[in-house]
Parts: sequence; structure tokens; C-alpha cells
Amino acid sequence: GYVRSYARYLNMDPDWAFDTFCGESGFATAHGMSAEASAAKPSTLQKTSAKGNDIFSSSATPFVPEGDAMFSRIEPGAIGSVLVLVALIGGIGYGGWTVLQEVQRVQFAPVEQTPTVVSDIDPLAGGANIAPEVEDVASFQAPSVEALDRLYRPAALDVPVLVSRDGPIASLNPGSFGALAPETTLEQAVAEAAAFPEPSSVQVLETPAPAVQMVAVRPAWVRVKAADGTTIYEATMQAGDTFTVPQTENPATLRVGASGAIYFAINGTHYGPAGPRGQVTSNLAMSVDNLTASYSVADITADSDLAEVVRVAEVVPAAQ
Repeated sequence: GYVRSYARYLNMDPDWAFDTFCGESGFATAHGMSAEASAAKPSTLQKTSAKGNDIFSSSATPFVPEGDAMFSRIEPGAIGSVLVLVALIGGIGYGGWTVLQEVQRVQFAPVEQTPTVVSDIDPLAGGANIAPEVEDVASFQAPSVEALDRLYRPAALDVPVLVSRDGPIASLNPGSFGALAPETTLEQAVAEAAAFPEPSSVQVLETPAPAVQMVAVRPAWVRVKAADGTTIYEATMQAGDTFTVPQTENPATLRVGASGAIYFAINGTHYGPAGPRGQVTSNLAMSVDNLTASYSVADITADSDLAEVVRVAEVVPAAQ
């Protein structure tokens, strides 16, 4: 019917077009009595699945395919590959750990030569009890005086300084001594002895440098450290307290909490204060040159507490 209808649409002969189509395509019309004209009869046999008619294993929906089993998609070859990969990673990790242990191992081999014990005199012997830096001022222990005296004693001269004991002959006065000397009183003898002091015969040490003395006019926390970081002195100084700073090759440094309460006494002259009141001063070199260059002579009239400390210091030596 399709071929005939299309032939009519093209204004062609339907019978000729159908015969031509059958001849070229091999199409043949089946009559009503042929087997090809009869419809296919449904089969009475029902297909059964391999699992049978189990309602629990079969899908509840007829058109949904049944699910696969848990291990149905796991292949033995994949399991073997995973095991080989795990073994390879474990072997590489164990080898790296073993190499690391061998590299870090230190072994000592005995030698035939016995080590020689070297005895060295420690110039700081006796100063081992210097306490380390502590934050608690109450538990601080200052180094012993013997250790500081040995550590900061004056250096010896390369060549001793010799002073002649015999003066010039012109300085001798025959009338001042001997059997012909006139009688002198005790006051005259003391005056003559003071006028001609006996010179020292040999000088083997350098003249010590001027001492730097910290003077507190009000309560202040101070800490003095040596050049190597060792704490020499740490305390809360009260009004009138003093501390003489040892003079070393490398000067000690000072840290003070109340800078306005600390002055420096050098050769009887007071310098300072260390800083303004209420401020902290750190890393101040405690050398004579640095202090005299950094600070001017203290004005006693500007600080009544300093004037009181100086007055007390002058009264005490006078009474002694």
C-alpha cells in the first residue's frame, strides 16, 4: 500500500510501480492460505530463571534487572595485583627505614693508644659556684668574694717598675739624724716622715682602674651581667645601698628598673642618674669611659635623696 500510494503521489501507474518494486527487491505478496500469512502463536512454555521461583531472590518489579552478588565483580587477577603493590610499598619503606637507622648510628672503635689525660689549670677555679640567671630575686646567690677577686685582679706587668731606694746625696741633711741631731718632738717627726715617704721598691702590677660604684638613693631593682652573660649582682637596692662593679677587659652591663634612683660614683664624683624616673634602662656598659662620656656630674641640689645619701656618706668617714 505504501508503494502504490507513493506512485499515485508522483502521478505514476501504481500497478507498474508495485511490479517493478517487487521485481527489484524480491518482495512477494503472501496469500491468505500460506504459512507466512499466519501470525506467530505464543509459546505455552514459561521461561524460568536459574534461581527458580524464589520470591525473596527475584526482583519485586518484573522489568527491573536483578542485582549482582557481592563478590561477582571481583577478579582474582586484580587481587593479586593489589597484593604485589602492597608488598612492593612495604619493601621500599622497610629498606628506607633500615638505611636511615644505619646512617644515624655512631660506633666507637677501640684504639691501641691510650688517651693522654691533659691537666689544665682553670683560671676561673673557685668561681664555679656562680649561680645562673634566675628570675626570683629572693633565691639569687651572689658569687663569692674570693672568686671575684681572682677573676678581676689587676693584670701583671710584662716588666716590673723598679724605683731606686737611694735618693740623691744632696737631699741628705746631717743635722736631721744621727748623734748630732737636735732633739725633735713627736709632731715634728710625724711631719718629716710625711714629707719624705718611703718609696716602694718594686711595682709588679698595673695601677688599678678607677672603680665604678652604683649608689641607690631610692629602692630600685638592678641586675649586673658580665660580658659572657653571667649574672654578677642582682638585688633590689634600698636607699643608701652601694655596689662596686668589677672592672674587666669587657665591661659589665646594667639593667635597672627605676633608672632615676641609681647614680654612679667614680673617684668620689657622682654621675647620673641612669635615666628618667619610672623608665627601664638596659644594656648600659659599666665602664669609666662610657659613664663619664654618657652622663654629666650629678646635681645634688636637684635630687634631695641624693643629697641625703652624699651627706650621710661624708659624715660616716669623718666619724671613723
